[in-house]
Amino acid sequence: MTFRYPAVFQKKEDGSYTAYFPDLSMCTAKGQTLDDCINDAIAECRDWIQTELLDTLDMPPVSDFDDIELKENEHIRMIGVIVRLYEGWDE
Repeated sequence: MTFRYPAVFQKKEDGSYTAYFPDLSMCTAKGQTLDDCINDAIAECRDWIQTELLDTLDMPPVSDFDDIELKENEHIRMIGVIVRLYEGWDE
């Protein structure tokens, strides 16, 4: 199953990046470069979704880009992850 959620990325003063998912509570990422942060965001998003699926199959709705308020130096990128669901997948 493929899940897609928007992530908000921000470049820090030291040149590193951080990101958060407005729809996924407490799901954040970081990296020395934007590519590193995107890779960490993908991994964190996948982990968050897999953990949520262990508890419930009720995933949060996906925000529309226009509904996400951005601060200075922030931009949105859609992050997609594939989570394979099969019998025993959570073992």
